[in-house]
Amino acid sequence: MKSTDTRSNYHHGDLHACLLKAATAIIAEAGVDGLSMRKLADRVGVSRTAPYHHFRDKQALLSELAISGFRKFTTEVDSIAANDQLDAGAKLEAFVRFYLSFAMGQPEVYNLMFGQSIWKSGEPSQHLIEEGHAAFRRFIELVEQWQLDGTIPSGCEPLRYAQVAWSSLHGLCRLAIDGIYADASSVDAVSDTLVQLLRQQLGASAKTV
Repeated sequence: MKSTDTRSNYHHGDLHACLLKAATAIIAEAGVDGLSMRKLADRVGVSRTAPYHHFRDKQALLSELAISGFRKFTTEVDSIAANDQLDAGAKLEAFVRFYLSFAMGQPEVYNLMFGQSIWKSGEPSQHLIEEGHAAFRRFIELVEQWQLDGTIPSGCEPLRYAQVAWSSLHGLCRLAIDGIYADASSVDAVSDTLVQLLRQQLGASAKTV
């Protein structure tokens, strides 16, 4: 059924987007190892050479999936930042909730964005590096704004605060994705505590260093 859905959505001119959508579906079903250019072509219903007109090889395809993930991530972060109905504290909580939802909702894409299959191989494209750095810079900007608003203490350098906060979020997501935190209520409880730590203890402790 998924194959039929993908084929029905394809028409000339949007093959690139259709290939990305189909590749996302395949890795959700079978993991990165289960994705091949041949399987992708068969899923979409095009010749087995067609995907190579859009992606040099599987590694390039995986990089493009990660790039797409970073773009979606940054778009949502921008949406949270621009939401005038949320005060600064609510925006911080919304960011934490979104980060967890994003990672746990599409763990395969999240793993491409932050995992070793691309980064440790030493083959991330320049475009991917730029998109990844842009997403992190956007978070640093949020940290700076939260410090100005008094949502989080100002005693910690924004870059270092962002690094520690992002690392904490990533660690929580990894535990959840890997099944160590299998109970959703545990994830919610930990994320609530994390928000409080980000708002209080992390920044405050920097003043004593």
